[in-house]
Amino acid sequence: MSDNEDLSHGDHDDHDEERLLLIVEDDDAFARTLGRSFERRGYTVLQAPGLDEAVELLKAHSPGYAVVDLKLKGNSSGLACVQLLHQHDPEMQIVVLTGFASIGTAVEAIKLGACQYLAKPSNTDDIEAAFGHVAGNTDLELTNRTTSVKTLEWEHIHAVLAETDFNISEAARRLGMHRRTLARKLEKQRVK
Repeated sequence: MSDNEDLSHGDHDDHDEERLLLIVEDDDAFARTLGRSFERRGYTVLQAPGLDEAVELLKAHSPGYAVVDLKLKGNSSGLACVQLLHQHDPEMQIVVLTGFASIGTAVEAIKLGACQYLAKPSNTDDIEAAFGHVAGNTDLELTNRTTSVKTLEWEHIHAVLAETDFNISEAARRLGMHRRTLARKLEKQRVK
């Protein structure tokens, strides 16, 4: 949306700021598709491929909503972006999306200010519902399913990756495994 279009809304500027959504996602095609879907629902959408671009957008805009990918290009962490957005506006509704879901990063994302954490693939309905679901849910069903060793291993790997800002070499060193072994595990996990 151009600056001229923003100015042409006149009396609706306050409303638009309430429905202003920032998408921080380095997958350009996914960001565009998600953005168009939210625009059809009445949101004004800003897009940033990473933390630096999000900082620039925040100089001129105050979005009420944000969707942040956990893993951004250039070893940039979505968790740092969540922290930045929350510091900019503690009332902003921030949803974290990730293809690398783990309990550790979910907990950190919520601690840093996200209102929800969703595993990919998530659609616009899921994300919009997450914006409205800020309070905790005591009716959430608890399962008796035990966690598999593979799941525990993956969560540990992901926690170490998050600690190292997704630096694969450093994460492999901390995990005591060869870098290629870790890269293979990450590729297998991504395919699932």
